[in-house]
Amino acid sequence: MIASTSNGTSKRKKLRQLIANGAVMMPGVPNASMARQVEKAGFDAVYVSGAGMANSTAGVPDIGLLWRDEVVRLASYVAHAVRIPAIVDADTGFGEGDAVAQTIRQLEKAGLAGCHLEDQEFPKRCGHVEGKTIVDARMMVARIKAAVAAREDKDFLIIARTDARAAEGVDGAISRANEYLDAGADAIFPEALQSAEEFVDFAQEIDAPLMANMTEFGKSPLLTFRELSDFGYRMIIFPQSAFRIAMKASEKFFAELKKTGTQNDCLDQMQTRKELYDLLDYNPAEEQWKGFRD
Repeated sequence: MIASTSNGTSKRKKLRQLIANGAVMMPGVPNASMARQVEKAGFDAVYVSGAGMANSTAGVPDIGLLWRDEVVRLASYVAHAVRIPAIVDADTGFGEGDAVAQTIRQLEKAGLAGCHLEDQEFPKRCGHVEGKTIVDARMMVARIKAAVAAREDKDFLIIARTDARAAEGVDGAISRANEYLDAGADAIFPEALQSAEEFVDFAQEIDAPLMANMTEFGKSPLLTFRELSDFGYRMIIFPQSAFRIAMKASEKFFAELKKTGTQNDCLDQMQTRKELYDLLDYNPAEEQWKGFRD
């Protein structure tokens, strides 16, 4: 499933225009159906969560267990399902050198507007748990250079994520961020900053578009979109919020179904068949489905 060049390019240009003009709120999704909901709600861009793909699709933790081909395919479903730009979590790039280059080429071909690469060692860990290890800054610089050299569309956004806060402090993360920008990264994603002051300090020291991760139950305080925008952040992601809401609702439903043996009392909590078909642009009365949007 390959996105058309013109539509993929226009989405990338749109994303760059958005972050040039202000901050963009990017809800995270694990699949294309939720991405359609994001678009329908009026958001300008969507984030394809690496943890979401691993947790929801494979039922595994976010420790690098999905490989490149799986991530590309799952992310391509999102890119094709919506007209808004989609950014994906590309973990550590699924290797070094040529492997990173191949990742970028495949994601670009699949219609993504951009991705972020991180400076953890493989296998990576969730950015908000203990025990992360990071590579030497020179190795991450090499990853970024390989990614930049591989892209065919200069508007494909390459975001360098640094997990250095845990091991090297904020100053270490800032130092690495500047090295990553010198290597050609378009934007910086400082993962797991631990206070509003750290978000402010980081933004004051980095002259580039910044991504902020507002994941729940982690290291970072849950700041508002307005606060982060005022600090200078241009991409604010909520990677697992919708997934967590959906999982809690389904957990409650399964308990009720087990208890009562019927779903009758839960119908008012369900998306109806018509609502689903409308979301999917599907009309059973028509001979042809409208298809993917790219």
